Amino acid sequence: MNATRSAALAELTALLGDEVVKAPDADALARHTRDYGVQGSVDVGVLALVYPRTTAEVSALLRYCHEHRVAVQPQGGMTGLSGGGVPAGPCVILAMERMRVIRELDTAAATITVEAGVVLERIQQAAAAADFFFPLDLGARGSCQIGGNLSTNAGGNRVLRFGMARELTLGVEAVLADGTVIDALGKVTKNNTGYDLRQLFIGSEGTLGVITAAVLRLFPRARSLCTGMFALDSYADVLTLLNRVRTSFGPQLTAFEVMWPAFYLLGTTRLGRRPPVALAEGIGVLVETMGFDTVSDPERFEQVLGAALQDGLIVDAAIAQSERETSELWAVRDSPAEWRQAGHWPQLSFDVSVPTGEIGKLVAEIDTALSRHWRDLQVLYFGHVADGNLHVSVNMAADPAPQHEIEAVVYEVVAQRRGSISAEHGIGSLKVPFLELSRSAAEVALMRAIKKTLDPRNILNPGKIF
Repeated sequence: MNATRSAALAELTALLGDEVVKAPDADALARHTRDYGVQGSVDVGVLALVYPRTTAEVSALLRYCHEHRVAVQPQGGMTGLSGGGVPAGPCVILAMERMRVIRELDTAAATITVEAGVVLERIQQAAAAADFFFPLDLGARGSCQIGGNLSTNAGGNRVLRFGMARELTLGVEAVLADGTVIDALGKVTKNNTGYDLRQLFIGSEGTLGVITAAVLRLFPRARSLCTGMFALDSYADVLTLLNRVRTSFGPQLTAFEVMWPAFYLLGTTRLGRRPPVALAEGIGVLVETMGFDTVSDPERFEQVLGAALQDGLIVDAAIAQSERETSELWAVRDSPAEWRQAGHWPQLSFDVSVPTGEIGKLVAEIDTALSRHWRDLQVLYFGHVADGNLHVSVNMAADPAPQHEIEAVVYEVVAQRRGSISAEHGIGSLKVPFLELSRSAAEVALMRAIKKTLDPRNILNPGKIF
């Protein structure tokens, strides 16, 4: 790094103005050196805070930093869990929160073009106002930014039907490390004109370029929404129910969320909520469908799940009869945002994936492996298991234990099943030591070669992924 803190701050202020470039005071450093799960160091060496309003300003910043070999830390809403937005060394912080313009909503193409700093919930609301639906959804919807969602290829609650963030993106605008602007904001679904460049940036965690805008796919807004919470005796029963609702509802099935008892207890009783179903043991499942017939869809939902209850597959059931009850059911699944107040904090979060049929065995194997070393750890299990994604949370407060050793134990179990150590949260800084458990040496070498080509001076989010 060739620029000193004072020189970088002065030169960037002259280049972009004092409305865009700010000195790193104590309050700003506290906000910009941590994400939801990772607390960084305020003394890491932040040279300046930059809040661009346009793609041109992002380009000018990166051109300067490339020329002066200054590291750049891109940041979105800082709701991540892997440290991807937390600075790992001296850098300029590039915060995208002012780039929040919805540039266009095209009803004919069924697309919405947005800047990277637009909050996910605002996109959902804009789509709904135009009688459309944007399906990407996660618990941090009110604060996460779409640029961060795309940079980590976010998944969330409705991957089962609509896919990950990359399946919802038709085009991107991104700025390379040297300031070059890549305008790939196409609105067409079919485009076989060479390499699909948007995919270089989606999921790359800001290491190959900074996404400044995106064209997102919209879908017809559903007229019927059916939601229910169900208690089952075993994971084998969960798989049976999954097969039954897939067959019965087809593409109307939008969510199949699974919660083990300790998670369910925390999300209900420990947070002051009345449990919608009785679940002392076994497993809880939240099922959601979306359709277009306000009469027959709810009838079909109750018929299918009611039959499962009569058959003994489901042992207790609660089906939402209003928007309020739907929100109450989802609040249980979204309860991780409230864990601090329930005492399940600090926590060590895992986001792994294996084939859906293996998740029950994976939970048992992780439990056995952890208890072999640390008998009193409180471990919660939940996830979007219909797409193979299991979340694991270890409470690190009651019985402090070494974080790295716990991670090694869990990831080794996942690796034995040829699973992924990161289903949707990204690698960031936390999972760098374990990347080789999910990616071969040849794959990592190819990723490094791509990084070297697009960011030869390694200024974009250094220290992340590998």
